Amino acid sequence: MIDSQAVKNTCNASFESKGFCFYKATNGIKRHLAVDILGFPFFTHCTPANVSDDQGLIEMLSQNIDYFKSKPLELPKITILLDNGYHPDKLTQALELIYPEIMTKIQFQLSPKPSKAEKEAKSKSGFVPVKARWVIERSNAWVERCKSLVKNFDRTLERANAKLQLCFVRLMLIRLAVS
Repeated sequence: MIDSQAVKNTCNASFESKGFCFYKATNGIKRHLAVDILGFPFFTHCTPANVSDDQGLIEMLSQNIDYFKSKPLELPKITILLDNGYHPDKLTQALELIYPEIMTKIQFQLSPKPSKAEKEAKSKSGFVPVKARWVIERSNAWVERCKSLVKNFDRTLERANAKLQLCFVRLMLIRLAVS
């Protein structure tokens, strides 16, 4: 599952890391996150907030293209679940320019979005969580619980990404210590 999260900058952030996300009306950075079905990260990537979700995903996957190159063709395709803010056709074209065989190893799937009729049948209105997508939203909530990640306090995007990865390392260590 893949999603992005816009985070506000503080005065410490450098000019290169600043961007404005019109969709979320946030001046800051975007954290792009790819997680497994348990909510633990495969890949993380930070960009200025004005970078589109599609472009951030393309950058994240191209930085980690060796992972896909090393995956044997005999294994089933990896299904990447996207929300409706992504455009699978655009992603496919861009990724095939980077690695032509990538679509033999992955496939994109848009997450289902509940219709008005489905919401009414359940007597719900407004935001209704989608079960499959809730995993990545929970991962974003875990990140928000890390005090240093509530806002972007870092001068560089690389440092912001390192802090994001350290947050998940901490979470995984806590879960290992409990079991």
